[in-house]
Amino acid sequence: MKIIIHGGFFSESSQSNEVKLAKQNSLKDIAKKSYEFLKDNSAFDTVAYAVSLLEDDELYNAGIGSQIQSDGVIRMSAAIMNGETQKMSGVINIQDVKNPIFVAKELIKEDDRVLGGNGAKIYAAENGFEDFSTEIPQRRKEYEEKLKNGGKGTVGAVAIDKHGKLAVATSTGGKGFEIPGRISDSATVAGNYANQFCAVSCTGVGEDIVSNATAAKIVTRVTDGLTIENAFDRTFEELKEIDGFAGAIGIDSEGNIFHQDSYPTMVFASFDGIDFEVFE
Repeated sequence: MKIIIHGGFFSESSQSNEVKLAKQNSLKDIAKKSYEFLKDNSAFDTVAYAVSLLEDDELYNAGIGSQIQSDGVIRMSAAIMNGETQKMSGVINIQDVKNPIFVAKELIKEDDRVLGGNGAKIYAAENGFEDFSTEIPQRRKEYEEKLKNGGKGTVGAVAIDKHGKLAVATSTGGKGFEIPGRISDSATVAGNYANQFCAVSCTGVGEDIVSNATAAKIVTRVTDGLTIENAFDRTFEELKEIDGFAGAIGIDSEGNIFHQDSYPTMVFASFDGIDFEVFE
């Protein structure tokens, strides 16, 4: 059993030592809680749980603390994928829910498993998800002052459970000040992908991740026999060709954990029940 989580890039907001320490402590705490949850639950349930904890922490740009778009509205996206069944479900540009990842998870049982905009919100309401504003004062201040953050904020989790099953979940509050209707990588196979061999979650500039098909490439390469390290390296070499800004976390079916970023610094933490690894 192992888990790795990410909380976007350190450069997306204040880069003070105080914020760095807060994120290190937060990620370590969430990784530990998620590992404890993993002991009695599947990888699929665990990644949703882990991402919900990240969505509930205003340090990150997902759920509470999501960025405000150019028209003053918060729209969020999230996806989850079960490596065993190879089914993915997600929501795109959903508004006014506390945990988009749980709406995405609810959709896994449907034939229509990726919903966007008003349709996603209607589905959430019909399935018991209450209205909830995820706006915090800091994001409103950033919006009003037009302080752009560079669009590098996403959260994600990858887990392997005691049965060797893999799953991945990813959630984002957008890049901030984007054109309404813009779709990120988070609810696509470019940013969130898993099968029985590997699972990967991405963060960074969504357009770069989609152009590079980052998560799907890494997982496919592991499936075809590359080590997870070589699969990451080859994919990130291709990302360099478009000067792409991305980070990714992954676990393979042997329990090997790997992470990589194209620019400093993706914030992440992993835990295997004994040892933590936390970003520096």
